[in-house]
Amino acid sequence: MGERQTDQPALFYEFSLERHVRGDHLLRSIDRFVDLGGIREQLRPFYSEGRPSVDPELMIRMLIVGYCMGIRSERRLCEEVHLNLAYRWFCRLGLDGAVPDHSTFSKNRHGRFRDCELLRHVFEATVRRFRPIVLTALAAVLAMIPLSRSVFWGPMAVAIMGGLIVATVLTL
Repeated sequence: MGERQTDQPALFYEFSLERHVRGDHLLRSIDRFVDLGGIREQLRPFYSEGRPSVDPELMIRMLIVGYCMGIRSERRLCEEVHLNLAYRWFCRLGLDGAVPDHSTFSKNRHGRFRDCELLRHVFEATVRRFRPIVLTALAAVLAMIPLSRSVFWGPMAVAIMGGLIVATVLTL
């Protein structure tokens, strides 16, 4: 009778959130348009020096997750971000990244974000990045309409218009 073989657990693991979030996930599409680079500078007057607080970019990204995924409770949102790999990826948290406590999250949201127009600025910046893509696709589709009436070029024009519309939707 041979010895019992037991696997030795690995000392280190390689894990990438990037590989574990589907390519067609809604948050991947949203992430392309969300630019929160200057958010800390805009919120600097609302933060005091001293004890570190919740990262404003993390707060905004968590709010976006809550709005897009229909999570209304701040307590549940913090739990979901803690558990869901796609939410962690979108919020730029690693596996060991700390999710704020729901009470801290709530106090920050109701206190700091109430007095500033930050969420409006984030929305406007997203629309500014979204608009050129849609307008370019729309202009190309409209340019094909006169060709679609032609007997010879009509089927090709219809195929191009359909391809442009589908490609634009998939890009977004």
